[in-house]
Amino acid sequence: MNLADFHIQKKIQGGDIREFERLFTKYYGPLCHNADKILKDMDMAEDVVQEFFYQLWKNRERFSLKLSLNGYLHRAIRNNALHYLEHLAVRKDYAEHVVRESRELLQEKEQNDMEMKDLGKIINETLEQMPERCSRIFRMNRFEGMKYREIAIQLSVSVKTVEAEMGRALQLFRKSLKAYISEGVS
Repeated sequence: MNLADFHIQKKIQGGDIREFERLFTKYYGPLCHNADKILKDMDMAEDVVQEFFYQLWKNRERFSLKLSLNGYLHRAIRNNALHYLEHLAVRKDYAEHVVRESRELLQEKEQNDMEMKDLGKIINETLEQMPERCSRIFRMNRFEGMKYREIAIQLSVSVKTVEAEMGRALQLFRKSLKAYISEGVS
């Protein structure tokens, strides 16, 4: 490091804003040009250079040159530009992951919706095939939440009749759903 670079470093470390502005003015254009070579986007290049100078001023007390000032600045911008590209790649990968996961969830939901529709159709068809009293007892128990005793009272039948009709209904559902499952829908 030459003596002029050492003085610039000391002035900036000491908070000399004019020296910092001179440094910024002198190097901003060439550093943006170098960052643009890596990033292939001048707006991003300017962002990288501006962020570098912001961090340099913010952390000026720790600003320490081991080589020439010119070499330090160009190497720092090169590293920051490469880091920015890595950051963009991670963001792109994450965005692609989110899109892929969203697609999978949507496909899964559509599949579940189709299965629920098919299942609903089988349940309705099975209920239609049942004798009237069997279907009514099943609906009262499963859809209206009534207990066997309540159903028996309302229909003026014995609890044993309700139990028998529910057994019959469940047997018909097992038969219908067995065919549904064996068709390969899961």
